[in-house]
Amino acid sequence: MNRFIPVDRISETDTLIAFHHPQPAYPLHILLIPKKAIASLMDLSEEDNILLFDLVRTIQLIVKRFSLEPGGYRLIVNGGNYQKIPQLHFHLISENFSQSP
Repeated sequence: MNRFIPVDRISETDTLIAFHHPQPAYPLHILLIPKKAIASLMDLSEEDNILLFDLVRTIQLIVKRFSLEPGGYRLIVNGGNYQKIPQLHFHLISENFSQSP
């Protein structure tokens, strides 16, 4: 990921970056994108175990940081014709989010 892309970064690890979606479709809409080029969910391999651990841990931290548990949240990954760009990415969304940490 290019560090010059103007995004509101929430979290970054060795394997992924999380930031507010530049064109959110929900009150809270966060993108989580692997730093490694991975075209889709179907292209993940055993070598990506660290990425998957980082992903889950980062989601847990974001859910706690934004207090999403009570109001609910969803994690979405698109594939096939639903995937608009050829880079694996995840959407963490909440429709019941109304505060800023």
